[in-house]
Amino acid sequence: MQIYGNRWCRHTARLLVSALLLALSLAGHAQQADMSAKDVPDDYYRAEFIILERIISPESVNEQMSDRTVEPTPAAEKVLWSVGQDGATESTLELVPDNEMHLDSAAQRLERSGRYRVLVSAGWYEAFPPDYKGEPLKVAVGDWLDDAGTREIEGTITIDRQRYLHVGVHLNHWRPSDNTEIPEPSARPANQAVDIQPADTDAVATPEAIDMGDMATGMEMTEAVPAAPLQLLTWIRETRRMRSEEIHFLDSPTIGVLIFFKKIEAAE
Repeated sequence: MQIYGNRWCRHTARLLVSALLLALSLAGHAQQADMSAKDVPDDYYRAEFIILERIISPESVNEQMSDRTVEPTPAAEKVLWSVGQDGATESTLELVPDNEMHLDSAAQRLERSGRYRVLVSAGWYEAFPPDYKGEPLKVAVGDWLDDAGTREIEGTITIDRQRYLHVGVHLNHWRPSDNTEIPEPSARPANQAVDIQPADTDAVATPEAIDMGDMATGMEMTEAVPAAPLQLLTWIRETRRMRSEEIHFLDSPTIGVLIFFKKIEAAE
């Protein structure tokens, strides 16, 4: 009986220790959850962007964009998604896994359709208080264009907050230029002297006697102007007002952007 009693005491002690550890663990989790809830700032959102390319032939695009003048994309310190020449990706944001994104299922359906190629799937958490002025986020995706040293789709996305969230999308979709010919140089070689005969055969041809305008024109004619390596295929230039938990789609004939914002409450 004494042995049984000792065993019972040891068993009871183990149960008490386990119960104590469980209580401490639950208290720790509750404290951590309470601290996390307090740490959630106001106007906290999960922002989600899907950038995709339509799988179509460039020749089937009806828009005539090749003659459009495009301002160079300004340098951006923050990067939404950028793919370097070596294929390495870069983002300055703390991106969440794709399976945590509301738009993940939509992106998968688009790719399964065989008509779209998803280039970017990015989501992150950030506070967007009223009067928030966001910095442009760099985007550089798609195929690498060797002659131009850039990705075929590049630009910026900017998020601002007034009364509502506003998203500005400025993306260019480039293709190699069709104009690969280089103008023929002048018939006179660049290093050939200009043959100027003075009116008076006894006079000496001095620099003052030479028409310098003709010489400048001749020099310009000998310079071959290289063709531009890029031609604008399509672009997106749009600013859209957003509401929480609304899906917006901005597109051109060749590219599209799915946008979704989810406001995060402290209770979540």
